[in-house]
Amino acid sequence: MQGMVKPIEEARERAYATPLAQLDPSDPELFRTDTFWPYFDRLRREDPVHHVESPIFGPYWSVTKYNDIMEIETNHQVFSSDSALGGITIRDAPPELRRPMFIAMDEPQHSAQRRTVAPMFTPTYLDQLAINIRKRSAECLDGLPRNEVFDFVDKVSIELTTQMLAVLFDFPWEDRRKLTRWSDVATTIPGPDGVVPTEEARQAELIEGAQYFKRLWDERVKQPPKSDLLSMMAHSEATKNMDFATFLGNLILLIVGGNDTTRNTMSGSIYVLSKYPGQYKRLRENPALLESFVPEVIRWQTPLAHMRRTALADIEFKGKSIRKGDKVVMWYVSGNRDDAVIEKPYDFIIDRKRPRTHLSFGFGIHRCVGLRLAELQLKIIWEEILKRFDAIEVVDEPRRVFSSFIKGYETLAVRIPA
Repeated sequence: MQGMVKPIEEARERAYATPLAQLDPSDPELFRTDTFWPYFDRLRREDPVHHVESPIFGPYWSVTKYNDIMEIETNHQVFSSDSALGGITIRDAPPELRRPMFIAMDEPQHSAQRRTVAPMFTPTYLDQLAINIRKRSAECLDGLPRNEVFDFVDKVSIELTTQMLAVLFDFPWEDRRKLTRWSDVATTIPGPDGVVPTEEARQAELIEGAQYFKRLWDERVKQPPKSDLLSMMAHSEATKNMDFATFLGNLILLIVGGNDTTRNTMSGSIYVLSKYPGQYKRLRENPALLESFVPEVIRWQTPLAHMRRTALADIEFKGKSIRKGDKVVMWYVSGNRDDAVIEKPYDFIIDRKRPRTHLSFGFGIHRCVGLRLAELQLKIIWEEILKRFDAIEVVDEPRRVFSSFIKGYETLAVRIPA
């Protein structure tokens, strides 16, 4: 694992040698190689609200400090999430491919649609889900090989989050890996070595997914209301008459939100403990530390690197003139390393005093609706891991996702000693 030291040093040299006006932290290759950190370190110190002319994503404002991000998150009168203006990611979709979803809506449409799925994440319902999560976590862990290298991402993180999604949607169990595929397709940057080769191929798969869900939707419409996400939407006044674009947009949101974020934090929890064996030892000796361990993992991993807004009006912000229509990117991954707010932010501290001081779930009206479920899944999987294994050893550096939006892992090779 020492192999990453040199690339980071080289990245730091590049980051500080580049003229500030040309500094662009959004290149997905920086995230694939995990070498973006020095770019954000410099921007937080020298230009926390920084204008970028990106050759990949076009012009945007890069916001890198915790409190500045919080200001933008809570000022939805000026900073819009509306999909018609570009939505929530740095990458602009062509206007004809912009799909409304409740995270990419402004008020009052946002709250009306969000309330439709909110009952799925109440304490009462989470208590019911916990029984299912624990049973499936135990079955998954009991089936893992010993003294044999395997991919934790595929065998555990993807499998468990996909099972959870299938339960939430009441989705056909035998087809559950389709959910993983559609999530990967929804967030990928098309290319010859990517998940899909072209944007056309990407759109074709997303339409295929929407058509599959439409068949399920039509079945739920004819049935009495049930407690799965699809039935909730099919019988809600706010969502039952969605057009096809909004239908697909909300499906993508729920699939990605329920899959990518939890799955990458689950993988990240194994990876970070391999880097901090002393913290791993403390967790094994005192499982009660899971209460602070879980939010600290979520902060440390930051599974979504950014969220984007679009300015609805000219505004002076921290001495910079942001114009109506400008793209504004809030780098959660940078805010979660801001030492002005978080003490020793690069350290993984299992008993951090305020572990929920982080931006990984967003803030304000768009704060992640499923955050308690994500925390519950992580807590239960680690309760079950600690019952069974003294260690899960990471045997090689992970292969990371080529994306400056999803901060995640394609593979993570591990071994469980016998």
